[in-house]
This record gives sequence, C-alpha cells and structure tokens, in this order.
Amino acid sequence: MPNLTAVSVFLLRGFSAVPELQLLSAATFLLVYLAAVLGNISIVAAVTLDTRLHTPMYLFLKHLSLVDICSMSTTLPRALVATVLGSRKISLLACASQLFAFVCLGSTECFLITSMAYDRCLAIYRPLVYRAAMGPRTCISLVAAAWASGLLFSAFHTANTFSLPFCSPAIDHFFCDIPPLMRLACANADAHETAGFAASGCIIMSCFALTVLSYVRILATVVRIHSAAGRWKAFSTCSSHLATVLLFYGTGSSAYMQPTARYSPLQGRMAAVFYSILTPTLNPLIYSLRNKDMQGALRRLYL
Repeated sequence: MPNLTAVSVFLLRGFSAVPELQLLSAATFLLVYLAAVLGNISIVAAVTLDTRLHTPMYLFLKHLSLVDICSMSTTLPRALVATVLGSRKISLLACASQLFAFVCLGSTECFLITSMAYDRCLAIYRPLVYRAAMGPRTCISLVAAAWASGLLFSAFHTANTFSLPFCSPAIDHFFCDIPPLMRLACANADAHETAGFAASGCIIMSCFALTVLSYVRILATVVRIHSAAGRWKAFSTCSSHLATVLLFYGTGSSAYMQPTARYSPLQGRMAAVFYSILTPTLNPLIYSLRNKDMQGALRRLYL
C-alpha cells in the first residue's frame, strides 16, 4: 500500500495540556532523566570493570541498563528542549525515527527480561548444569537475539503505522508513539490496528508466558528447599528481577494491549511517564539496593 501521508510536520502537545505545568514538568523530568542516566551508566561501568560481575545475570543487566539509557534519551531530551524553547514541531522523518527507536528498545527490553528469567530459573532449578548451559556463547546469542528481534518488531510497527495517511498534525503526547498516531489516521485504520495488536499480543504474551513459566519452576524448586535460610537465599537471587518484571508488564504492556478507540490521551501520557521514564529510573535502584555484589562494585567504582 503506498504511503498517502499528507502531513510532513507533526506538533507534539508536550507533558501537559496546561501551559503553566509545562515548565514545572520539564524541570522535574530533567532531574529524573539525569538521575536515571547516572544510575544506569553506573551499572554499565560497574559490570564492565568489575570481574566479579562477569556472569550471565550481570551481562543481561548491563544490556538492560544500556536499553534504559537509550530509551529515555530517545524521547525525553527532545521533549525537554521543545518545552523550554516552546517549539512543538517534529518532522515526519524524525517522528518515524523516534517511534522506530523507542519500539525497538522497548521490545528489546522485553526479550532481555525474558532471558533474565530463564537465567534465574536455570540457576535455581538446574544449578549443577548452569555454568555449562549458560556459557559465554549462549549468553551472547541470547543478547544478540534480543536486539535483532527488537529491530524486526520495530520495523514492522513503524511501517504499519506510517503507511497510514494522516489528516491532522497534532499528536496528543510528548513523543511519537503508536496509539496517538493511529488516532490521526484519515483512512480506516482497523486492518493496521489489528495487525499491530496481533503482533504486539503475540510478542508480549509469549514473553510474559515464558517469564511466568520460569517463575513457576523457580517457586516449585524453592518450596522444596528444607531450610528457611536456603529458601530465602534462592528467592533473593531473583527478587530484583521479579520487581523489574512487575514494573515492565504492569505499566508498558497495558498501553499497547488496548484498542485505539479506547485510548485516552491523558491516560496515555500518564502510562508513558511510568513505562518510559520511571521504570528506567527505578531499575538501577532495584538492582543495587539489596544486591551486595552490586553495592560493592559501585563502591569500588566511586570510592
């Protein structure tokens, strides 16, 4: 289907529909962005430089932090600059590029989280074969598959969205995202929406199901451990990842698993704040607060 898009420049609403709140929101999100970048860069540096953290779990965590840095940097700096300068314009190409990068990074995070669940499951359920099963080649293959799958998934969604003709340039969001763009389509977008919903549902539900199965196996293994100390030690190794899973699926997936007709711009912006800003900010805290190895590595990094 040829691209009949008549709009060459879009207008982003920004963080709030209330002008008085725009600068306040920008100042708040700037502080959050700086904290998130510092936290995630610290994790990347600690895992890279500390040989004690050269394990599969921390390799996945390092790439998760890289994804979080890139994901926030794809949307937030431009929105902050636009708010301060009062310029809401974004070109069609820049909008498509932003959507492609954001969806790619979000789906890559989904695949990485699934790989981390498999890693924790194998470490607890099959500890004797864990080192052999999760060797360097396997880990690199899982990371590469996550990035490649993210690229393919994003390419589909970008093509599916921008093959529609748009009648209005006003995007009711602070970055280019699929649901608000679909609402601007002139033509009937049902087929595109169905295709996007099917692809998202297949990927999200498959990853979620594999993650749940991993944790069912983990739980079944933990309850068979006789000592309370042993059970606590086994569960503590995956508690941080479980918190990340709940954050990711509790905020991000809901935004892409509902029909466009039920999409609310205000709820969409609120959900985006959680899954695109707060989740990447909280991940470094989640993985460092109760992780003695990471705390030690961070102390050696900065002290």
